[in-house]
Amino acid sequence: MTPDHGVCFDFNGVIVDDERHHASALIATLADAGITLDEATYYRDYLGYDDRGCFRHAYDAADRPLDDATLATLIDTKGERYRDGISRDLTMVPGVTTFIRALADVGTRLVIVSAARRWEIEHVLGEAGLRDCFRAIVAAEDVERTKPDPEGYRKGLAHLALGAERVVVVEDSLPGFRAGRAAGMRVAMVATSHPIEELAEAAPDALWPSFEGRRPEELPWIRT
Repeated sequence: MTPDHGVCFDFNGVIVDDERHHASALIATLADAGITLDEATYYRDYLGYDDRGCFRHAYDAADRPLDDATLATLIDTKGERYRDGISRDLTMVPGVTTFIRALADVGTRLVIVSAARRWEIEHVLGEAGLRDCFRAIVAAEDVERTKPDPEGYRKGLAHLALGAERVVVVEDSLPGFRAGRAAGMRVAMVATSHPIEELAEAAPDALWPSFEGRRPEELPWIRT
């Protein structure tokens, strides 16, 4: 990896171990609205989608209408619950801080492409001391179509100013995997949100339990 190579990092489940906070905040907010969602269904059907997509999916599944004003209120309420969760328990994915810093130290171009909101990403990166490692953040507010649509990763490539053949995506979700592949990039996955056997069936270019003991040169770079 050199300054003419790049990495597009997903955020939730790849950098910060916070999917449990998103799950509990979404489940509680939907319960207030009279819609039941359990954790197993969240990890099976909701992982990788932004807040808009999660609430729209839940209301569709419950055969209930959802107007824009109600959606905005739901997103704000869920965000408050999420903020409370990470304020009590901010946990980084094992090994990721060292891994990101090693990439940045040799000049590898880095961006984040995530369905999380910008304030969530900025907060965690600031607390972890990693904000200076990233050239840009593509957050939920920056795209019209969330993963598995490749829009976010295409915007990430534009920030990196590199061809897709020189960039690796790092993901934990299957919608994210499909988005990275659709944008023309190789994809490495960490098994923080899905069982490693389930991810293996998708045949990513690399598959790790976490970043512990991993070196940047182990990413699935295309040799040029």
